Amino acid sequence: MKIAFYGSSLVSAYWNGAATYYRGLLKALAARGYDITFYEPNVFDRQKNRDIEPPDWCRVVVYEGTIPALKQAASLSADADIVCKASGVGFEDDLLLTEVLTHAREDALKIFWDVDAPATLQDIRMSPDHPLRRALGEIDLVLTYGGGEPVIQAYRAVGAKDCIPVYNALDPETHHPVPSEPRFAASLGFLGNRLPDREERVEAFFLDPASRLQNETFLLGGSGWEGKAMSPNTRYIGHVSTRDHNAFNATPKAVLNISRASMAQTGFSPATRVFEAAGAAACIITDYWDGIDLFFTPGEEILVARDGPDVADILTALTPEKAAAVGQRALAKVLDKHTYQDRAAAVDELFRRRFTDSREAAE
Repeated sequence: MKIAFYGSSLVSAYWNGAATYYRGLLKALAARGYDITFYEPNVFDRQKNRDIEPPDWCRVVVYEGTIPALKQAASLSADADIVCKASGVGFEDDLLLTEVLTHAREDALKIFWDVDAPATLQDIRMSPDHPLRRALGEIDLVLTYGGGEPVIQAYRAVGAKDCIPVYNALDPETHHPVPSEPRFAASLGFLGNRLPDREERVEAFFLDPASRLQNETFLLGGSGWEGKAMSPNTRYIGHVSTRDHNAFNATPKAVLNISRASMAQTGFSPATRVFEAAGAAACIITDYWDGIDLFFTPGEEILVARDGPDVADILTALTPEKAAAVGQRALAKVLDKHTYQDRAAAVDELFRRRFTDSREAAE
């Protein structure tokens, strides 16, 4: 079956947190026989900051950030059996959704794939005339990469026919243990771009513990933190290329996951970097959110902090030996239960069941 997937970017992770998710899931679906074309706009300098070239398992079509180019790209959805429009594409999202649905075949499976459900749902609640709310009647299925039952019920409440989470996972071919590198040495590392919905929590869970623990070293990676006040024991290294993520995760004694505020409030939202870090056998300290135990056993495979002082206490008590043991248990869990092959198997079954049901209904 042919899939036309309209997303932010497959070839660039630059200001594009969904890249790992797209790559892992679509590669695994391609291995199951799907013929995939990924359409992405040339915006936000992503094409100037590619971290992979177009892969052999997916065609990548880059269209210019103009209305005519968008409409031309959207018209190609007519060739697909499955048409997916992702959230957060980054250029005229509402128009793109309208155009894709206009050109998709009547018998195609039409999917809205939400990679930031809390933000999308908030927008819909604030705007009764939101274009997505109006389009849900034409969309067969909403898939989300997080959110669990709260997101499922919220989407059904605004008119979705159905909503099913397809969670982040691990691609062990790209995220795996590597030797440590001195440039990433630290007691605690955190990797994340500076975003309004995250900054206050980074202050609480990372920068405050750093100021409390002057004998420990802290490593901050990600874009946008220039000029941010930090204690002397915190080293900021700017954007970290995806090719260096394994070493960044494998080197510090522990790495920190900090959810954006809306994600933490919704729950059931493990970030891609949680699975990246687990794949590198990192000892992960995470802020608390409902549903953690669906993915990892707290205290054994992941360490959970309710606030900044919790982070400081955990780090103070954490020996290198205990950290290594936690990381190894996390690696074993994701390899056993949470790979993109596992996710793709579930999505494949879902797609095939939908097509079977449609045929039976038409007979």
